[in-house]
Amino acid sequence: MRHIQGASSCRCSNGKADRLPICCIVPPHMLEHLARSGNASQVQWALRTLILSAHFRGRREALGGIMTMAPAGTKQRTIYDARNTETLPGAPVRKEGDPASGDVAVNEAYDGSGATYDFYQKIFSRNSIDNHGMRLDSTVHYGMNYDNAFWNGTQMVYGDGDKQIFNRFTIAVDVIGHELTHGVTENTAALEYQGEPGALNESFSDVFGSMIKQWQLNQTALQADWLIGAGLFRPNIQGTALRSMENPGTAYNDPIIGQDPQPADMTGFYRGGDDNGGVHINSGIPNRAFCLAAKAMKGNSWQTVGPVWYQTLTTRLHQQSTFAEAADATIKVAADLAGANSSLAKAITQAWRTVKVIKPSSGGNGKAAGRLNVAASRGLFESAKRKRPMARSAR
Repeated sequence: MRHIQGASSCRCSNGKADRLPICCIVPPHMLEHLARSGNASQVQWALRTLILSAHFRGRREALGGIMTMAPAGTKQRTIYDARNTETLPGAPVRKEGDPASGDVAVNEAYDGSGATYDFYQKIFSRNSIDNHGMRLDSTVHYGMNYDNAFWNGTQMVYGDGDKQIFNRFTIAVDVIGHELTHGVTENTAALEYQGEPGALNESFSDVFGSMIKQWQLNQTALQADWLIGAGLFRPNIQGTALRSMENPGTAYNDPIIGQDPQPADMTGFYRGGDDNGGVHINSGIPNRAFCLAAKAMKGNSWQTVGPVWYQTLTTRLHQQSTFAEAADATIKVAADLAGANSSLAKAITQAWRTVKVIKPSSGGNGKAAGRLNVAASRGLFESAKRKRPMARSAR
């Protein structure tokens, strides 16, 4: 996959060198394919989205006054309207406790950020995404035909879509939950947005975005569709969502936006330098592991496997954690929570084996199985770092 000259993709950072990272929901390979294959207007929209993401870094200092703390346990949301400009945050149009607006995007942003806040508070006793009462601010109607949504370390930003390929980006609560979970990761494991740690960063956002949707719909793991961004595509696009956690690589196949490149297991692991070493591509592997484990447990994912993933993210991982280290951590957490021979530990171990992150073992409880591929996994990460593109991507 080649890069479009002069364009750049959204990119997250580990929150140290750059404390206001940008994490986008639409992967760069999709926008780059659109910029090569679309009609004149579509090419313009795709390039504009890519370029805006690249140049946004230079405007971040203006955002410093937006992020304030709310009292512990208090939900505090403000929705702003950029009015199709590229100036943030825009005009305030709905604050916490205000009645519904006549603008559907405003209401979706308000409700989606509220659902995310409520999920983390009620399920994991987390005080907003930073666990210190961070207020949740969102801007809607950003730019003209902007084909993305992103978390920039301070607030959420949503484009309206181009109305030919993408609908408005507030339409899917899992997208909202995904992006806000980047804030949780930034404040906990701070996974580097490159190679395997970056793919884990993306995967944790998909996992919690999907759980938020399932929780809101009161769905069991067997009832859930396991799609990320269902409803974003216009009817003329041959695809169901941005990603499928259950069946990576099957979410879309369209001449304009390309074919879903996600592998279902480590045999298809992407080793190139694009997409920050495949952060959106390879995330399909740990995504599928979570889905397999949750379906094996059959109940509500946020009550069965979810607590394992939450504890792993917030207490067990570090900036450069690999797939194998994440697998090992989740198996150990499951053993701590439910016992080494519990159905939970066994389901999680089998899930990581199915996606070939850990190797089959001849016996035992599987607690150490994840270590078997750590060296190889670390080698893949270091290889991806060496292949990372030059400074074409904005943090």
